[in-house]
Amino acid sequence: MLGELQELFREFEDDDDVRVVVLRSEGPVFSSGHDLNEMIDRDAEAYTAVFALCTEVMEAIRLLPKPVIAQVQGLATAAGCQLVATCDLAVAAESAAFATPGVQIGLFCTTPGVALARSVATTKKAMEMLLTGTPVSASEALEIGLINRVVPDGELDANVAALARQIASASAQTLAVGKPAFYRQIELDRPAAYDMAQKVMVDNLLKEDAYEGITAFLHKRDPEWKY
Repeated sequence: MLGELQELFREFEDDDDVRVVVLRSEGPVFSSGHDLNEMIDRDAEAYTAVFALCTEVMEAIRLLPKPVIAQVQGLATAAGCQLVATCDLAVAAESAAFATPGVQIGLFCTTPGVALARSVATTKKAMEMLLTGTPVSASEALEIGLINRVVPDGELDANVAALARQIASASAQTLAVGKPAFYRQIELDRPAAYDMAQKVMVDNLLKEDAYEGITAFLHKRDPEWKY
């Protein structure tokens, strides 16, 4: 599964027809994380390969110049919760839940904690989830910043589709500038972030779709994006 996801993200990056990616699943579970059968009676090399591939997939989501939305209809646990935290946006059904329960089986969710700590509002809440493994409801996940929206179960598909269409209506060129810059600047101190951001803004202004978008606004017409 991880290998297939990695390959798909490679394809999406080069496919101009793909403007927004939605990660969804079917059934009562969005993702239960790693197959525990792969986490027992293996050597360090095998374990390293699994976690390395997982990290590559998570980074592929962050580095993809196209927005990725997690559509969560059920339980997202361990690396499944990591997946939600890694996506650019996340919309969950009211019945969804989120947990990092590895501590309960003797395997602390250290790699999921990387994305979790960078997604939720406070380190204390991230630590609570990691130390207890207690599931967090969709409403609480919204409150702590793990997800963007909570919608009734029956409206999840339509809500995510509408959000994806809204994002896809923007210039793909502009999104490809903005998403990577956002993730770069949040890792910098404020002066360095502003220094980087202003350079990105200049580069953005020199691109075709910025010229088209500003011209269309000034002339009170809809833009016709080149990208």
